[in-house]
Amino acid sequence: MWRVRQAAVACEVCQSLVKHSSGTKGSLPLQKLHLVSRSIYHTHHPTLKLQRPQLRMSLQQFSSLTSLPLRKLKLSPVKYGYQPHRNFWPARLAARLLKLRYLILGSAVGGGYTAKKTFDQWKDMIPDLSDYKWIVPDIVWEIDEYIDLEKIRKALPNSEDLAKLAPDFDKIAESLSLLKDFFTTGSPGETAFRATDPGSESDKRYRKGLLGELILLQQQIQEHEEEARRAAGQYSTSYAQQKRKVSDKEKIDQLQEELLHTQKSLIDMYSEVLDVLSDYDASYNTQDHLPRVVVVGDQSAGKTSVLEMIAQARIFPRGSGEMMTRSPVKVTLSEGPHHVALFKDSSREFDLTKEEDLAALRHEIELRMRKNVKEGCTVSPETISLNVKGPGLQRMVLVDLPGVINTVTSGMAPDTKETIFSISKAYMQNPNAIILCIQDGSVDAERSIVTDLVSQMDPHGRRTIFVLTKVDLAEKNVTSPSRIQQIIEGKLFPMKALGYFAVVTGKGNSSESIEAIRDYEEEFFQNSKLLKTSMLKAHQVTTRNLSLAVSDCFWKMVRESVEQQADSFKATRFNLETEWKNNYPRLRELDRNELFEKAKNEILDEVISLSQVTPKHWEEILQQSLWERVSTHVIENIYLPAAQTMNSGTFNTTVDIKLKQWTDKQLPNKAVEVAWETLQEEFSRFMTEPKGKEHDDIFDKLKEAVKEESIKRHKWNDFAEDSLRVIQHNALEDRSISDKQQWDAAIYFMEEALQARLKDTENAIENMVGPDWKKRWLYWKNRTQEQCVHNETKNELEKMLKCNEEHPAYLASDEITTVRKNLESRGVEVDPSLIKDTWHQVYRRHFLKTALNHCNLCRRGFYYYQRHFVDSELECNDVVLFWRIQRMLAITANTLRQQLTNTEVRRLEKNVKEVLEDFAEDSEKKVKLLTGKRVQLAEDLKKVREIQEKLDAFIEALHQEK
Repeated sequence: MWRVRQAAVACEVCQSLVKHSSGTKGSLPLQKLHLVSRSIYHTHHPTLKLQRPQLRMSLQQFSSLTSLPLRKLKLSPVKYGYQPHRNFWPARLAARLLKLRYLILGSAVGGGYTAKKTFDQWKDMIPDLSDYKWIVPDIVWEIDEYIDLEKIRKALPNSEDLAKLAPDFDKIAESLSLLKDFFTTGSPGETAFRATDPGSESDKRYRKGLLGELILLQQQIQEHEEEARRAAGQYSTSYAQQKRKVSDKEKIDQLQEELLHTQKSLIDMYSEVLDVLSDYDASYNTQDHLPRVVVVGDQSAGKTSVLEMIAQARIFPRGSGEMMTRSPVKVTLSEGPHHVALFKDSSREFDLTKEEDLAALRHEIELRMRKNVKEGCTVSPETISLNVKGPGLQRMVLVDLPGVINTVTSGMAPDTKETIFSISKAYMQNPNAIILCIQDGSVDAERSIVTDLVSQMDPHGRRTIFVLTKVDLAEKNVTSPSRIQQIIEGKLFPMKALGYFAVVTGKGNSSESIEAIRDYEEEFFQNSKLLKTSMLKAHQVTTRNLSLAVSDCFWKMVRESVEQQADSFKATRFNLETEWKNNYPRLRELDRNELFEKAKNEILDEVISLSQVTPKHWEEILQQSLWERVSTHVIENIYLPAAQTMNSGTFNTTVDIKLKQWTDKQLPNKAVEVAWETLQEEFSRFMTEPKGKEHDDIFDKLKEAVKEESIKRHKWNDFAEDSLRVIQHNALEDRSISDKQQWDAAIYFMEEALQARLKDTENAIENMVGPDWKKRWLYWKNRTQEQCVHNETKNELEKMLKCNEEHPAYLASDEITTVRKNLESRGVEVDPSLIKDTWHQVYRRHFLKTALNHCNLCRRGFYYYQRHFVDSELECNDVVLFWRIQRMLAITANTLRQQLTNTEVRRLEKNVKEVLEDFAEDSEKKVKLLTGKRVQLAEDLKKVREIQEKLDAFIEALHQEK
């Protein structure tokens, strides 16, 4: 047919040419002519540049294309340069171009076919990546730190680029078809005439133009083929490299595990938001209105079994009739390649496909529950967070609550029932919480307690899903199946719900696997009368349908509420930041943990400062403290008894004996106590000493607690006493004063000690006898009756001392009687014990004054000391005693200082670090020690910011998932 149409067009062209040759006036527009006619139109056309010579022949009105035969054609002879004016010249032109036509057509068609075949072969060589879709997309998008695939992905062309690089075979076919039409237009006879036409100069130029265009087209085809070959090779090389990198199965698994830890899924992000909210507001009343699926039900109604069917693993502790769920358990379900479980605060993964890991997981949950329950309680409101991942799991967050009980049995706390109700209400009163109400279908519906509780929390049933468990037992035990239908439809309860479901959670055997329970459930419902009689719909049965319905409801509620919650936390954050700026404009917003770290650094710096105390300072403090501790014993038990002897030999003997006893029993222990107390005092001074403007009183309680606990844990080295005893004994044995300077220092030390004792004695006598006359007149004070008696006794005893200044330390019986009678003669009744007590203080004052006067005499006694007091009435053995005591104190202080700086300070620093580490892990301790409005405000700010950031990240991920 197409040849007929082509011939018809050619006839019309020839007819127009004949009319024009016969002298017919008028011209046919060039645009309306056929392609061939346009190229060979009359020479007088104004747009035709090439001039053809006039044909000098008579006009014959007939169509040469229809009358002349194709093969038996005989042309009339013509002269040189002259051609008869006939209409058969298109056939001669076609004859001239016949060979070029077949060459061009053959090369174009053959080249196109070859290019297409080669491209198809390359396309088939490219491997099918559909089997690696589970690997390549995750790696390309998620492990940039391991393999830089972004550059590879950008370098590889996509399907559109490959299509652009490949040759457009449709256009090639269209061009070839057009060329074919051009050369085959007209009848066979016309084609023959074209082939025999010698052509003109214009025809040659036209043929050269066509040939150039075809050559250019072939070059473009070759370029496209080369680009396609290069792109395919590049893609094949990149894929081969990628395949080598992920071909090892172990490496693939390792990369997936790392991705699971680094790349958080959408449900994991949402679960973290809930965890932070739980820490921020544990009451779930004010701020936390984000959705979660709350699983409630009567005890032993099958809550745990339903959760395990949804999680596809037996992860909860089990017990026959015993309360096992003692605290809320938040389970975050998410999809993953491996079926594993892990706790929020632990990195250990439990493989849920292994029975030993399942047993360990159940044991760990039970231990955490018992740890959360305080002493004297049965249940706890503290939540245990658990993440479960596995293939085919529906993404959602479920909270398993303790079962509601009607009666408190033995072994339970009296308030167990009320505590369970309060915990359940706290979770269910969240306006966006989805209540999964579990009802045991094998017991009478009238015995249910949880339905009334759910009706109170959600009276319209807008967020409640009712689940009837143990339907297989119910179908066996209930004589009327319509009763089960009434339960499912909520006609036996005042409770309304979004949906009603019936499930089977096994045959009651705790050792059944999840697969066996699922098979049993599906088999039961396939044969159940409830489905056959249309009492239940197919979408209302099996835990699989329940899980899908709960997940859809959960995500619908999440999308509806999460942005509203994000806006509310933005407003809360603005309010808290404004309050902080107004109250604490110059302070950083440090929460409790940050404050603890700052205080920890300060405490460690202060402990390190102990090692920077100079040795001189340590020795001065130790020597002074040790003397204050032992001075009373030295004066009262060593010096005074020895000084009251009559000669120097007895004095020295008494001193040596008493010093030896003191060194063996008391002195080393006293020295260690003094050193330990000195270290404590210096440590306390560094800890509590204000640091000027940088001092922050918010750390005072913490520093005090750290100080007390560190001191409590620190114990002095027991071996210190033994070595110290030897050193002190050797120091006290030495009596050789080497120079006058040491002699004068000993006298000065003795005078200070005696003056201090004299001052104490004066105060004791003043308290005994009352104020003197000057204080009575100036300060209007009076003496008591007892003080008056003591004063009269004192005056009488002083008269006795004036008469005998060398009186011994003790009164004789006759002297006591004489004093008593003298007082009675003046009307003063006294007791002998009162006389002795008064005498002790009076004589002590008299003795100390005499000893001080003796010190002044001994200042010039060093010369006699060197001669061992030979031919001298001056004996200064008491000065030698105080020099021995002073030297012992100096040597002991030096020894203790060395032990402090070398050992004890470091041990104390170690104890402080241990205490700080223990406090850092004890959240309750930090809350107790770091308190105040400023701390709480900073804590709230940190939590609100963290919640807002997590909510924003979750919302962004939610939008990307859409």
